[in-house]
Amino acid sequence: MSDLRKTRLEKSRTLDSLGRAPYALGFSPSHRTAALQQAHADLANGEEREADVAVAGRVMTRRVMGKLAFFTLADESGPIQLYLEKATLQTAHPDNPEVFAQLTSLVDAGDWIGVRGSLKRTDRGELSVKVVDWTMLSKALQPLPDKWHGLADVEKRYRQRYLDLIVSPHTRETFRRRARIVSTMRRWLDERGFLEIETPVLQTEAGGADARPFETHHNALDLPLTLRIATELHLKRLVVGGFERVYELGRIFRNEGVSTRHNPEFTSVEIYQAYADYHAMMELTEELIVAAAREVCGGMQITYQGIEVDLTPPWRRATMHDLVREATGLDFTAFEASDPPESRARAAAAMAAAGLEVPDAADCLGRLLVEAFEQRVEDKLIQPTFVLDYPVENSPLARAHRSKPGLVERFELFIVGRETANAFSELIDPVDQRSRLEAQQERRRAGDPEAQTVDEDFIHALEVGMPPTGGLGIGIDRLVMLLTDSPSIRDVIAFPLLRPEGRSGASEAGYEAGS
Repeated sequence: MSDLRKTRLEKSRTLDSLGRAPYALGFSPSHRTAALQQAHADLANGEEREADVAVAGRVMTRRVMGKLAFFTLADESGPIQLYLEKATLQTAHPDNPEVFAQLTSLVDAGDWIGVRGSLKRTDRGELSVKVVDWTMLSKALQPLPDKWHGLADVEKRYRQRYLDLIVSPHTRETFRRRARIVSTMRRWLDERGFLEIETPVLQTEAGGADARPFETHHNALDLPLTLRIATELHLKRLVVGGFERVYELGRIFRNEGVSTRHNPEFTSVEIYQAYADYHAMMELTEELIVAAAREVCGGMQITYQGIEVDLTPPWRRATMHDLVREATGLDFTAFEASDPPESRARAAAAMAAAGLEVPDAADCLGRLLVEAFEQRVEDKLIQPTFVLDYPVENSPLARAHRSKPGLVERFELFIVGRETANAFSELIDPVDQRSRLEAQQERRRAGDPEAQTVDEDFIHALEVGMPPTGGLGIGIDRLVMLLTDSPSIRDVIAFPLLRPEGRSGASEAGYEAGS
């Protein structure tokens, strides 16, 4: 036990012996500190106001100067100064001549206290509560981080987020903005007739995305289960059941690497609208993200890590083929042949000649197109850009393109070089869907752990009949990163997944697998 903790424990016992319980049952503040600052902004320097106020919060700093002391008290809304005068406290407590000494000696930075008093603005212009009574609410046994250096260890900020929140107003503001973004998006959807319906987290079939699931087991039913990797297939079942506008904003779990852009547990919103296609979902995406930006940024012009981003719609729309052609000079339509292996061989040779990597896993023309896009285009898409018309091989749940063979009606939205949204004209043909999922299942059997399987109940739902539908998914964490100018996904998740302390390879650099 540290000497400092021992000292604070002794102070806790002393408080108890004085009849001041170190851990109170409650307190009734009359104001938040920010409300006091605003309501009494007209109080002139050196003047007092006979207002009976009560505030509560954490003591952040303390200065004791003989018969006078100054504490800084902070509640969730902000700080206010406590003006502690020995004479005033003794007048208020004539039966306790040690009240000032007890307050200044037994209260440490980090303690939660409640105080009551009048208001005073010091000669230096600091609005203060002139304290006449105080209550210990919670005695802190551990010190706060150094107020000047804060938490210099980035990983400690994530591991002990409560300390980060105490000392960093910026961190607190990030999570306030996150809450406002989420509530704005829900309100926007609700106002347009979308119904939020919760779908299962525990599932017998992991589907709706190409990802490796977390696996678990239900003991009572002796049933293997996975945590959901997407909400898509269950939300589509709801559309089959007659709900024409549905969504769910919730947690998704994928057993993948951790990086500045990935956390195995993350938040997304998936939205489905009957009688719509991917063009309608582009408009919905623009309007929804613009609403969130207006709420937390006040406009369409934002800065992300020093880069100016203009969110004013309409956003750029470009096909994947055109973007790859612009960036590499390669026209993937020219590689098409009646023999798929020949098509791949032509594309692979051209990519290698252009200095692009040709991974073995990219086993067809469509997957090579996506590889070229990811290597040469993706991180260059700084301004909002809808990338349209993906290869069918990479999009097993999207509808075949109405006029472009081999492609599907799908877009992804990229901003500051990151995928932010993904949407389809949904595949509603059960025969085509079964064929696509069976091909995925064969890839899984061949060793691809992220390939999907055939969900027979989902196929049965499609056979019951699903109307034409547009579907959209938006990564909430990445959107919050953008709108709060946060460089890492761990900055916008209150408690991100971290390796246990002391485990080999637990450095920040070691997290980048899967980026």
